[in-house]
Order: sequence, then structure tokens, then C-alpha cells
Amino acid sequence: MRVLAVSKLPLLLKPFVLSLLLSLSVFLLLASQTPLHRRPAAAQEPPPASSGGGGIRIRPGYTSYEAYIQHQLNKTLNPNLRKIWTTRDWDRKVRVFARFFESLKSRGLLSASSRSLSIGARVGQEVAALKLVGVNDSIGIDLVPRPPLVIEGDFHDQPFPNATFDFEFSNVFDHALYPWKFVGEVERTLKPGGICVLHVTVKHRTDKYSANDLYSLDPLVEMFTESELVETKTIDGFGLDTEVVFRKKTKKKQQQQNRRSKIEIVHTNS
Repeated sequence: MRVLAVSKLPLLLKPFVLSLLLSLSVFLLLASQTPLHRRPAAAQEPPPASSGGGGIRIRPGYTSYEAYIQHQLNKTLNPNLRKIWTTRDWDRKVRVFARFFESLKSRGLLSASSRSLSIGARVGQEVAALKLVGVNDSIGIDLVPRPPLVIEGDFHDQPFPNATFDFEFSNVFDHALYPWKFVGEVERTLKPGGICVLHVTVKHRTDKYSANDLYSLDPLVEMFTESELVETKTIDGFGLDTEVVFRKKTKKKQQQQNRRSKIEIVHTNS
């Protein structure tokens, strides 16, 4: 490499070249001593566009988790919607939810002694319905609290200890940006033997506030790794068409299943 001979440059160019070389030297020195700024992992790794072999699709368009939360709050904090939810819609929805819960009680999936959680409870209609059918130890969570029925909570990170509830209900699975985290939190906070009931749709797209679209129940069932599918049922539930019931496995049942899996692996390899 040939070195630039500053002494041979025309007199007028010498100050300019010397200044350029000095600036370049300072820049290289600073660059070598300053660590690269890295964004948090969550910002670098957006949720996948699809999962479960096409059975579920995560809707694109959120630049960050905060943007997703803000989009959900646009609906939850809408004063016109909140007025409707707490006035003319209140009695009708409480009656419909009460019928769903009475049906679950008659099938042995819910009882008056069940400690119960409604996930994404908005203003608390589901919680009021649970209490109406005699399940008094009930509470809801939502991004916006509405005491005494609903406390603040994100369904991706429930504010409860492990194995808290006997029964969990939600009709907002489609609002989960990370469905696997939604399910993971349900299984974490359910007691062994506890019941989770989800109302979902697999026949059409939901509203603009949904964060995922479910095209079959298969990926949903696969996400419940610590639970077994109890039943599915066609319903008419405020635009949702399917009721899915899971039971969290007891420790004994989980151990039995693990032993069976090990035996199957041995037979496969022999």
C-alpha cells in the first residue's frame, strides 16, 4: 500500500488533507472503545407469522410489545364501549355467560367451591355470571382493572402464584400475541386436575383487535402440554363458535404418561 505523501501535495490542499486524516483517526479510536448497542431480545425476535402447520397465524404489524398493548387498550379504554358494556350490554351478557357456566356445572366441570379466574374479563361480566351461579370465589384480570370484579393483569404474565385456581375461563384467546405464553400461564396457575375452558372461533376471522387467527384446534391442543383435552362443543358465544375444555394433569397422571412415553421410545428403538 502506498502512503500518501502530504509534503508533495499543493499548499492549498495540505490543511484540508491533514484535517481529514485527523478526523478519521479520532473516529476509529472512538469506534474501537465503544461497545455496540444491542436491542432487547424481544425486540429483535418478533413473533412468527404462523405456527402449528398453518393451524394458527399470528397477525403481523406490531413494532413492539408496547405497540400491541396500546392497540388492545384502544378498545378496552374506549369510553363509548365501556358505557355499553356496563349498561345495556351488562344484563344480556351476564345471562348468556351464566347459561354457559350452569352447563359446565351440570357436566361436572365447575362447582360452587371452585376458585375461578376469568382471563381478559373486560368490565367483569363473566365474573358476575360466575357469582350468579354460585361460584363466589371468582375474580377477573384485564389490562384495565374494574374493582371489585376485575384486577389489573396481563394474560401473558398472570399476577398469581403457581397452582392458584380450580377453574379458568377465557373468550379472548384470539387477542393473545403470544398464544403459547397465554396457555403456559393458564397451566402454571391451574391446580393439578383444574379445568380450563376457552371459547374460540375456527370458522371465521375475529375483529381488528385480535392478534391471532385459529384455523383448527390442533395447535391449541398441542400448546396444552400439561393438560388433556376433555371435550369440544359447538356454541354461539358472541361471535365465537367453539368451546374447548382442558383438564390439567395430576402429578400421578403426568408420571404415568412419562413412563408410557419412555416405554414407547424403548420399543421404537429396539
